[in-house]
Order: sequence, then C-alpha cells, then structure tokens
Amino acid sequence: MAVLRAWLSGVLGALAVAAGLHAAPAQESVKESASEYDVKAAFLYNFTKFMEWPATAFHDDRGAMRLCVLGDDPFGSSLREIAEGEVAGRPLTVWRVSSMRDPAGCQILFVSRSEKGRLTQILRSVRDAPVLTVGDTQGFLEQGGIVNFVREGSKVRFEISQESAERAGIKISSRLLRLAVRVLSSAAPGP
Repeated sequence: MAVLRAWLSGVLGALAVAAGLHAAPAQESVKESASEYDVKAAFLYNFTKFMEWPATAFHDDRGAMRLCVLGDDPFGSSLREIAEGEVAGRPLTVWRVSSMRDPAGCQILFVSRSEKGRLTQILRSVRDAPVLTVGDTQGFLEQGGIVNFVREGSKVRFEISQESAERAGIKISSRLLRLAVRVLSSAAPGP
C-alpha cells in the first residue's frame, strides 16, 4: 500500500505539472511503475479535483462522493487504497454495481469493458444525471460518455466530451481539458 501511495503521489504530481501547478517530471509509463489500472485509479481520484458537480449530485452538504464500478472490476485493490481519503471535504467511497437502477447514487461511474454490449443502454440511463461517466472502450465518448481512457504506447491518457459533461451539469477545469488528448466540444448526440 505504501508503494502505491508513493507512486500515486508521483502520478498526481505529474498531472499537476501538466496542469501548470508545479514543476516535476512527466508521468511515468505504465510498464515502468504500475499496472494500467493502477494508473487509471489514480486518474479517477485526481479527476475529482478538477471537476465540479452540481449541488443536486449529493444528498447533503457532507455526503460521500461515490465512485461506482459497473461490471467486471479490473482495478483490484487500487481503488480501495485511493478511497481512504477525502475529496473536497467529502469521503470518497467505492461501490461495485451490477445495474444502474439509481444513477443519482453515483457521482462517478466507471463502465467496465465487460459492459460493452450494454453501453448504449447504460449511458442512456445516466444521460441527464449529474454522473461523471468514465470508460476505456473505443467509441465511449461518441455514445455519450464523458471521459474515456486511451493508450498512447505505454502511457495512459484520456479524452473528454465537454458537451456530455455540460449536459450532466459537471464543470471541468480548463487545466484538465488542456491535458486531454482529445476534447469533443460538440459531439454527436449520445443515446
């Protein structure tokens, strides 16, 4: 756990550098220091610092921020380790879910690749809810998702649909938008 926390600090520092916050070395490649999903877990945690949810996304002022994983969980213990902290004064909790009956119950929804066959239906169910949808499936943004992880060689990067985020009422920092390898500002309508 200490190794992952040290590595996570390095990744978060690299993201801060890229966002113009500090001076430090660039993000390490996936193979050099951690698994692909360790990197994605670190990004999920850090995204929360660069996004603003509407007040309606939470049941109360101090309610937990729920990070939900829908489908097969590829993260192992990585998400549990990052969920020990707080985000904007809220505890971060991780939930594994098998369906999206209550989309407002999650502020962040990672849609696993195992759900590719149901992706259109899933994204339709949260389309107008204040839920940050994140995936790592080709075409995720075009189907209405907000953030999609992509690989560039051995590095994990991400792309963003600003239009989908606005529809969900989520404001994304311009610093995070600058880090994206692709930003869709007027994507084709999702499901």
